[in-house]
This record gives sequence, structure tokens and C-alpha cells, in this order.
Amino acid sequence: MKKFLIINPFGIGDVLFTKPVIMALKDSFPGCKVGYWCNERVSLILKNNPYIDKIFALSRGDLKKISKESKIDAIKKSWKLLREMRRERYDIALDFSLDHRYSLLAKLLGIKERFGFDYKGRGIFSTRKIYLEGYSSKHIVEYYLDLLKFLHIEPKTREMDLFVPESNRAKMRHMLTRYGLKEEDCCVGIFPGAGESWGKNASLKHWSALKFAQLADRLTESFSAKVILMGTDSEIPMADIIVAAAKNKIVNLVGKTSIDETAALMSLLDLVITNDGGPLHMAVALKLKTVSIFGPVDDLVYGPYPPSGDHIVIKRQLDCRPCYMNFRFKGCAFNHACIDGITVEEVFQGARRLIKNEG
Repeated sequence: MKKFLIINPFGIGDVLFTKPVIMALKDSFPGCKVGYWCNERVSLILKNNPYIDKIFALSRGDLKKISKESKIDAIKKSWKLLREMRRERYDIALDFSLDHRYSLLAKLLGIKERFGFDYKGRGIFSTRKIYLEGYSSKHIVEYYLDLLKFLHIEPKTREMDLFVPESNRAKMRHMLTRYGLKEEDCCVGIFPGAGESWGKNASLKHWSALKFAQLADRLTESFSAKVILMGTDSEIPMADIIVAAAKNKIVNLVGKTSIDETAALMSLLDLVITNDGGPLHMAVALKLKTVSIFGPVDDLVYGPYPPSGDHIVIKRQLDCRPCYMNFRFKGCAFNHACIDGITVEEVFQGARRLIKNEG
């Protein structure tokens, strides 16, 4: 029986992109055990995955935050994490971190085989590696699946999944009822933020709050849609602008749900409209219809996967786009025309096609 450790300390989308890898391991090695080393925030969307046997939720980013409050607590949590992983005696690590420190720790834990990417020489502690300059020309899921060649296996599926307990779904259904929404209503979720992994530059991926307000009004007036705003605490100011500018009622749940509750709430929707970011990939994994707005980022690499008529990407075809390549934002000399140039009409028409099942 093989024991695998998946290492991915990144955000929601990156973690969901590893699902086809996990399924390939489970299909090819019946009875194998899969552990997952991720950050604390995304662990909430993995905890109900029946194909993951153990979760280790503590990334370098988490430790930095903890150490600001207490270096002793950071050290204690680190040692506890390492002891728990060593106890599992993993045979093979698949490291998606692009950070040599994770594969070094895997080596120190006694994991003999360590597969990863050699980005800027950071694959030094991987026993088998794929040279990488960056992600371009194909989707990240395909890059992740490339590591399976070291095991000589082919994936049977490339689809993502997000597992939502019925208890969470019932809780969110009750919440919507309290806001006056009915099961037969056309419910459209809007994420006006997203892209938290970009930190202070996340706003570069955000479409105008005022345009989201206009879009919400058109959806309400054209389809009697119930528009629900969702997002994190940091996006509350953006949501307040949208609610104030909209002529029609909007259910504002920004900052009111945890990440696993957000997944449950999304599972009840008919359509999700979002900027490029984690909520898009959650929606795709939940098999929902999506309209996504892409600015500086290449949707071929970071967009909905696998491509489908249920997922419409709105973007501007400019010579300078994409300006985020090989993990670097090159800067913008064109006043963010790629995102600001997208009109309310374009996004509305994409939503209309999906609501009316025109594909």
C-alpha cells in the first residue's frame, strides 16, 4: 500500500486543481493513502473530500502570521506538524509548492521519493523533477498532471470536485429563506472581489463595483433574478458600494460566511459571476454555470477547467494582455484597459446565454 503526500500551500484554485492528481493516485493504487499539506484557510474546502485521508493545515504564510503574535506558538505548531507527518511514514511526496523548503522538509521527514518542479533551481531537494519557467500555453491542471509521468499513470478524469455536506447546504438554504428567497427563484451569486492570493495587487483583477451594481439591476429587471453578493471581510467596502448604487434589492452576504459555508451557499445557485480567482474554481468544481471576468491573467492557464459551454469568460483581446506571466505582474502602462474596458453589456449577455440555456 502506497502512502502519498500532496504539498500545495497556495490558494483555493491551486488546491482544487490537484483533484485530478488525487483521483489518478486512488485509481491506480487501490487502497493507497493520501495526505494533503496545505494552508489553514483552504483546509476547510478539503476536509469533506473522501479521497483525502489526512490534512496538514499549516503553510509558511500561516507561520509568518502566527509568529507575529507569538514566535513560541509558531515553533510549537511547526514541531507538532512535523511530528504528525513523520508518524504517517509517507512513501512519495508530490510537491506543487515551487519552494525548495517544502521538499527539504519532506526529505528530512524520510520521504524517499519527492516529485516536483524545478523553478529557478528550487527543485534541488526533489528526487525527480520537471524544469519549469512558469505556467503558460496550457492550464495549471495539465502541469500538475505532468508529475504523474514519474509513476507511469494516466488520469481517468480531469474534472474538479468540491464536496459539500448536506448539513451545510441545509444551513445555507435556511439562511436564504430568512432573506426571503425561495427554492424556485433564479439565484445569481456575484463575487465582486476574489484573487486574495495577489495580496495588495488583488484590485488589479477586480471589475468596477459600479458596473457590478448596474449588472445586478439588469439581471433583476430582465429575469427577476435574486442577486446575492458573496466574499470575504476585506471586500465589505466594495459590497457596500454595490448595494448603495443598485436600484433593486441585493442580498449582501459578503463577510458573513466561512469558506466552507460559501461553498454550500454556492451549491444552491443557478449562476455565479465572478472576477478571476478562487470562487470561480469553486463554482466550476460544484458543476455550476459561470461567467468570469479576466483582466491581466491568461484564462488559458488560470481559467475554468475543463473548458465547457457552461463557463463563459469575458475578456478584452489586447496586445499587452496577459501582463501576468511566469508568476510575475509586469505592470500596466494602459490604465488597466483589459479589465476596465469590459462593459456591463458584455457580462450581461454572457449571463443571459447561460440563464436561458443558449450555451
